[in-house]
Amino acid sequence: MAQFRVYSNPRADSKARFPLLLDVQTDLIGSLETRVVIPLSAMKASAGRPMTVLMPVLEIEGRKYAMCTPQLAGVRLADIGTEVADLAAQRVEIIAALDLLITGF
Repeated sequence: MAQFRVYSNPRADSKARFPLLLDVQTDLIGSLETRVVIPLSAMKASAGRPMTVLMPVLEIEGRKYAMCTPQLAGVRLADIGTEVADLAAQRVEIIAALDLLITGF
């Protein structure tokens, strides 16, 4: 698993709302049995834009997803599905959202 990679959510109880999980944990502590992830929620065409810094909209395979930063969570490796995308190119937006959540800046 690698930082800024997106994985499918295999959990039946949450995948309808959060079909994808964004791994934000540094690779330096990759030996843990858990990863810190941010769930991604599909954007509906009629939905307004979320708070753009805290919840940036990310495009994956032609679809838009809101990064649900306030729902950051530690997840067991067994609860993370297959890799879907690499969002390392959006690192600046992802880190800005985490900074706002944690530091307020």
